[in-house]
Amino acid sequence: MFDNMPEQQAREKILDMVDIYCKTYHNKKTFDESNPKISYSKRIYDNSEMVNLVDSALEFWLTSGRYTEKFEHKLAKFLGVKFCSLVNSGSSANLLAFMTLTSPLLGHRAIKRGNEVITLAAGFPTTITPIIQFGAVPVFVDVNIPQYNIEVSMLEKALSSKTKAVMLAHTLGNPFDLKTVKSFCDKHNLWLIEDNCDALGSKYTIDGEEKLTGSIGDIGTSSFYPPHHMTMGEGGAVYTNDPLLAKIIRSMRDWGRDCICKSGMDNMCNHRFDRQYGELPFGYDHKYVYSHFGYNLKVTDMQAAIGCAQLEKLPRFVERRKHNFERLKNALSPTTNKLILPEPAPNSDPSWFGFLITCKEGVDRNALVNYIESHGVQTRMLFAGNIIKHPCFDELRKAKRGYRVVGDLKNTDRIMYDTFWVGVYPGMTDIMIDYIAKTIIDGVK
Repeated sequence: MFDNMPEQQAREKILDMVDIYCKTYHNKKTFDESNPKISYSKRIYDNSEMVNLVDSALEFWLTSGRYTEKFEHKLAKFLGVKFCSLVNSGSSANLLAFMTLTSPLLGHRAIKRGNEVITLAAGFPTTITPIIQFGAVPVFVDVNIPQYNIEVSMLEKALSSKTKAVMLAHTLGNPFDLKTVKSFCDKHNLWLIEDNCDALGSKYTIDGEEKLTGSIGDIGTSSFYPPHHMTMGEGGAVYTNDPLLAKIIRSMRDWGRDCICKSGMDNMCNHRFDRQYGELPFGYDHKYVYSHFGYNLKVTDMQAAIGCAQLEKLPRFVERRKHNFERLKNALSPTTNKLILPEPAPNSDPSWFGFLITCKEGVDRNALVNYIESHGVQTRMLFAGNIIKHPCFDELRKAKRGYRVVGDLKNTDRIMYDTFWVGVYPGMTDIMIDYIAKTIIDGVK
């Protein structure tokens, strides 16, 4: 088939065939109301992702490469930030963001073991896992309903002489009160990490300027797991406007090394063998000098290739999520005597990840969820509900150490008992949204 054919021509022929294959055999399923199955979220892709994937595979560059650099540049431009580093998951992104703030290069502002970080118990566990694993102390405060974000009136009460940072997620795309939180952090010289994994494309107006969430704090994180706003299968990103933080992020992502050479390159600084580092011999190979205790959190270029195609679609993904959210909310308006429907935060324009619903008194959350699921609509809890109640906290609870709670977490506990959510992902049609609404309405009658 490729006899005497130049490599570039053979490559183009393969990619043309992949393009045709995808158009012929993928994305053929349609919604059937007689046998419904509506996922809470789903990957949305077409031939461009598959062509990019095969294009990268044909190069057989199995670590980060040209597609990775392209993606990092394009995502940074989209978010309006200076530095972006691609990693292998959103959880790794949170790990890297937090550990960056422990670097000795940050001097007195570095987080030390025993220092405190203000956060939430209502959410996904990997927002707080790095705090605990490092030996810092998460300080949990309550959330509000129906925005499901931090109750900012608790911030000053949570503050202590040990507080070094605030690490919060934008809940299912709904931004937390960034104006108040950022002002609090600035006032007390605290770091702010925005866990933006469920909110890519959300906007927030602060000081008269509309900005994308993730770009307002010191560090932002994203996840590209299949259900999220865009996907590369597994993947995540860490981004910042601070050049020192960006340097630390790259070092810790890439084994903790001091060298800035890209994979496959040597001696970009022209000082590979003529410097003194720590107590190493003079001239020790700079490629193997480690300034941090780091990891290998990079992605493959094949993942980044998919991400590059997804990023082109992200703006319309965001718009469709907004459309689906509004249509579902309007359709569910007759249920407000029995259900609490979600509200966007003031000054925000959310890129919704899901549609949160809290059952009012007299409505059994479990019974309603079972009804909805039995009619083909997938539901989810607000992740951990209250992370302190989970088995992973058993030893900490018994020992009464390792974390601090400010207030009674009343709404956090209510979410654990009464709240669930359904999807609004961009692959949903109006017919699917209307079916979800009808199912929920029938379930609360």
